[in-house]
Amino acid sequence: MLERMNEIIEIINKANYEYYTLDKPTLTDQEYDRYMGELQKIEEKHPEWIREDSPTHRVGNTVIDSFTKVTHRIPMLSLGNVFNESEILAFDERVRKVIPNPEYVCELKIDGLSVSLLYENGVLVRGATRGDGTTGEDITHNVKTIKTIPLTLKEKVTIEVRGEIYMSKDSFYALNEERERNHQELLANPRNAAAGSVRQLDSKIAASRKLDCFIYHLPDPENYHIKTHMEALNYMKRLGLRTNEENNKLVHSIDELLEYINYYTRHRQELPYEIDGIVIKVNNLSDQQKLGYTVRTPRWATAYKFPAEEVLTKLKEIKFTVGRTGQVTPNAILEPVRLAGSLISKATLHNEDYVRSKDFRVGDIVAIRKAGDVIPEVISVKEERRTGKEIPFEMIQNCPICNHPLVQKDAAYYCVNPHCPAKKIEALIHYTSRNAMNIDGFGDRIIEDFYNMGYLKDFPDFYHLKEFKEELMELEGFGEKSIQNLLDSIEESKKNSLERLLFGIGIRHVGSKTAKILASYFKDIDSLMNTDFDTLVSIKDIGVIIAESVTMYFDEFHKEMIEKLRQLGVNMKYLGVVTTDENFENKTFVLTGTLDHITRERAKEIIESKGGKTSSSVSKKTDVVIVGHDAGSKYQKALDLQIPIWEEEEFLNRVGEI
Repeated sequence: MLERMNEIIEIINKANYEYYTLDKPTLTDQEYDRYMGELQKIEEKHPEWIREDSPTHRVGNTVIDSFTKVTHRIPMLSLGNVFNESEILAFDERVRKVIPNPEYVCELKIDGLSVSLLYENGVLVRGATRGDGTTGEDITHNVKTIKTIPLTLKEKVTIEVRGEIYMSKDSFYALNEERERNHQELLANPRNAAAGSVRQLDSKIAASRKLDCFIYHLPDPENYHIKTHMEALNYMKRLGLRTNEENNKLVHSIDELLEYINYYTRHRQELPYEIDGIVIKVNNLSDQQKLGYTVRTPRWATAYKFPAEEVLTKLKEIKFTVGRTGQVTPNAILEPVRLAGSLISKATLHNEDYVRSKDFRVGDIVAIRKAGDVIPEVISVKEERRTGKEIPFEMIQNCPICNHPLVQKDAAYYCVNPHCPAKKIEALIHYTSRNAMNIDGFGDRIIEDFYNMGYLKDFPDFYHLKEFKEELMELEGFGEKSIQNLLDSIEESKKNSLERLLFGIGIRHVGSKTAKILASYFKDIDSLMNTDFDTLVSIKDIGVIIAESVTMYFDEFHKEMIEKLRQLGVNMKYLGVVTTDENFENKTFVLTGTLDHITRERAKEIIESKGGKTSSSVSKKTDVVIVGHDAGSKYQKALDLQIPIWEEEEFLNRVGEI
């Protein structure tokens, strides 16, 4: 029976390679299922025989408690970016100063997440995320469910390879259709869906998502007597790994390179997966060594990023929504159109002045784009395509939810009814957001449903949800595990520092940065609630408008709500430690570019904890500019103004992070 088990494993692994890598199936679905069923029965009877490369791992039968850290033997560096033809030519010129006649390999930049795969004697033993480039997370249990990643190589070689895990467009659409049926929040795009899938503790979830993978890099090719990147790609393909052979191309001139880029710029929508650019690599490995590396990126490679995409669609309706502060915002309801990986059906129109200045009308054909490839916005109208049936914009005079008369303040309109349901729902959504109480698992739709069902009416109600656990588990789309995860995250939020609570409760004009200033100054919420206007305006960076807003907020109703939260165990004290540093105290910092070893949010926290503050723009008042890679105009402005510039490593050294 052991011999038969081994025979079946070889048959199934061979069939997987032929189907997923070569796209040449040799077994029918019925034959495949019959072999798999036979193998499962043998393994159930003899679990001690189960092999690391058994195809049954694809089913997803592993649940882990948490992700363990993995230190990459060779760092997984990120690439520098270029955004237009002149920057591509400049990259080529820099290469040619060292390598007179370079060859380049052009590859599609798959919009997914990087993965490192380690094989020992030809058997997959570890899959890991990129993380910060030095340290990632072990995701082996999920990697094994991806059918385009072989569990066994064609040779018994010990090797590390790197690639991109992604979700195809078809799989993404099917997943969102399923989530919609289950009343779950829809996923934004295939990249986010793939990233969320490989970070599931339960591998059955990853297995159900139908992920794919392309392999594109061999970190130590010299160990395998390989001399070019194209040879490395071919070698990995011979081992049974799936490379994007159909679309990779070796080019011998800058004209060929630009032709490749122009072709995929025009035809990217025809691909079965999302791409966000083209990767360009010097082919010869000895040439790569001559070009070397910067601190963060290789000099022998770069990534061309596609420009922000624009598409046309029809403006079907202008719908008004109410935010947590009561501000009423016009939104464009669009004929659904796919834009940069997402299906867009609505976008903000900002305010009345914006709509009137652009003269948007219901029925118009409008151009939309994603600002920075993230936020959809309506940018213009195609007046030449008007038929005369378009309906001009009219600003409403009453709240679209509670019908209370609106009040105009500057360019915006507000519902001032304190009992407006829309304001309450938006306030609850804001309370759970990442920079506020950071409660995972609550999408907008879930909070709205819980509000309408009576479970949530105000912030303290979050901490009473555990009393309704059995009822919540009966709701469609929920189960014991998902509800327990939700309750665990709610319980964890009680430990947050005061600034998160101050931001979460939604005091007007108090953003996350102002909340941090108030929390670090007063140390506990009682001191803040009992302070006066004069004390508030005396605090650096707290002006008259914020001081008025804070003093008005803490009326008897809100003080009672705070007391309820206190009784439920929510922390009311500032947990940060302010240690002023002469390098930072009373100085203004600007962050620009991408940081490799620390998030920008964490960098801001460090600066503020040492007595400094951050700004989004460079001016004569800026004391220091901290630059990551791909720093743009802010870096140049700092040079022009002769402002001190710290690279990431210098900043981290000064704050003792490395």
